[in-house]
Amino acid sequence: MTTAVEEITLEGIRQFLYREARHLDDREFEQWLECYHPDAEFWMPAWADDDQLTRDPKTEISLVYYPSRAGLEDRVFRIRTDRSSATSLPEPRTGHNITNVEVTGRDGDLVDVRFNWFTLYYRYQTTDTYFGTSYYRLDVSGPTPLITSKKVVLKNDYVHHVVDIYHV
Repeated sequence: MTTAVEEITLEGIRQFLYREARHLDDREFEQWLECYHPDAEFWMPAWADDDQLTRDPKTEISLVYYPSRAGLEDRVFRIRTDRSSATSLPEPRTGHNITNVEVTGRDGDLVDVRFNWFTLYYRYQTTDTYFGTSYYRLDVSGPTPLITSKKVVLKNDYVHHVVDIYHV
């Protein structure tokens, strides 16, 4: 008998990542949240003055930090109820593109994944590009993977507006 971690393939991981991105592009935030474990940490470190990433979200500045999915749920609530400084009408349009997906480690039912991405963002007749590298830890013990940890390195950190969950 094989375990879930033995059954997960690189193509299965890619399909999961594409689905997560599609939920953001289609503004299906509730389905997007279902990709996350309740204890999932979401962290986008900032670039410090010495051109190094901040290392500790609890003691240094971050572009985004939520210690659990509850923070993401609150973020989605704010987007949906227009209680967000980053969101208003017209709603932005995004297109997420994912490349160079690789498994970087395995520990039982946990799989570490790294990939590059870029997002096209359109609003107010202007298109912006965001790009970076993401590091996920996936729990593959269930019927579909769940994100237990997400670190997003935004490489173009000079941006024209507030960065939100749908940009990355």
